[in-house]
Amino acid sequence: MTEHPIRTGGCICGGVRYRITGPIKQIVVCHCRECRRQTGHIMASSDVWNHHFELTEARDLGWYRSGPKSRRGFCKTCGCSMFYKVDGGEKTSFAVGTLDDGCDGGIRIAAHIFTAEKGAYYDLDGAPAYPDGSDSVPMPPRG
Repeated sequence: MTEHPIRTGGCICGGVRYRITGPIKQIVVCHCRECRRQTGHIMASSDVWNHHFELTEARDLGWYRSGPKSRRGFCKTCGCSMFYKVDGGEKTSFAVGTLDDGCDGGIRIAAHIFTAEKGAYYDLDGAPAYPDGSDSVPMPPRG
């Protein structure tokens, strides 16, 4: 069995904290209008299987219904953008900037999505780019 580092993360004020006990997906950077508006730029996120994800502090966690089948989690006190979930989905997307370890351990940007909606004021790096929301970055085994 492969050992995975236990990762922790949270918002700026500490009102939302989480713990990840399993593998995480390589980073996908989203350039869609909603992510750009939510963060003020782009959203660098990773995914984790729900059974490897635990909220350890949720007193300030709020959810915004961002689509008919999706919602975005944020801290109601400091405003930190944190999570994205599809209703009934098996994984949780989290903003990698909220990790305490700065995403150490070989996790890197693997793809850019919704590049058709990206801002004109910046360029992409060399990672594969997809004009729509699909990417070819696989989820790690469920572990």
